[in-house]
Amino acid sequence: MLFMNVLSPRQSAMIVLIITVALHSCAYSKKAAFKLLEEAKTRSYDIIVVPGVPFNTPEWDRVMRGRVYWSKYLYDLGIAKNIMYSGSSVYTAYYEGDIMAMYAVAIGIPREHVFSETRAEHSTENIYYSYKKAKKLGFKTIALASDQFQTKTLHGFARRKLNNDVGMIPWYMPIIKKMAPDMLSPKIEHEKALNPAFISIKKREGFFKRLRGTSGKNLDVHLYE
Repeated sequence: MLFMNVLSPRQSAMIVLIITVALHSCAYSKKAAFKLLEEAKTRSYDIIVVPGVPFNTPEWDRVMRGRVYWSKYLYDLGIAKNIMYSGSSVYTAYYEGDIMAMYAVAIGIPREHVFSETRAEHSTENIYYSYKKAKKLGFKTIALASDQFQTKTLHGFARRKLNNDVGMIPWYMPIIKKMAPDMLSPKIEHEKALNPAFISIKKREGFFKRLRGTSGKNLDVHLYE
């Protein structure tokens, strides 16, 4: 950060500490993540929502891989009966929800239990639109499954906008680390998820509109009605 150069070392250190604490407070602790996972094991959700990640060829990055494999873990345990991957073509020309759905099927989740939502351009829209679409499809119990940071940051939004009707199942890192060596990268036909009319959101929207979107203030409340 350029402005850090004009601060004293003590002031710079304090700002770094504040930012670090703020980021840490926006993620579930290992203890909290374990508790939520144990609670999820006592029930079975009709569908879980997995937010998207930008896709760059030739293959997925570690965050997308982690989210998809975490959803498979929850499916294999019986916590999730179905999975909806959400994400439009936001920063790259590929529909994130479709790309993740392809990978999910490729690693062994039955196609009939995999769904995608391709209108969301922000994390808040991922959960909001996927919830609306899931309800329209007839699913009753819904949970969000993602990394500790994203799940925690979306918890408050889901509680306000969706009447606290969404479960939270963040990554439990000891399990993610244990699975890591077996997280293979299968080949998919990624060109099938290409948006031929793609224009990056950075060119379509100014900074403040994107910020409003991130905050969940650009929602299309009539979508999927």
